Amino acid sequence: MKKTVQLTLFFLFFSGLTLLAQAPPTPPSNAGDGGGPVGGNAPVGSGVAIMLVLGAAYGGKKFHTFTKHQHKD
Repeated sequence: MKKTVQLTLFFLFFSGLTLLAQAPPTPPSNAGDGGGPVGGNAPVGSGVAIMLVLGAAYGGKKFHTFTKHQHKD
């Protein structure tokens, strides 16, 4: 019972902290002009290729260690 009360008070206290957050700033007067795309023009293609290569290398290493341990037994 004591632990339940402590957990309840803990969650109530920390959930109330989000209410103390600052309000978002007011948008600029020319916010409707459009401009560029949201997030800018960041290139994504090269980052995806790097992540695919790193993922394949990691998977290859895991497979190699797995098969190496299989042959020991």
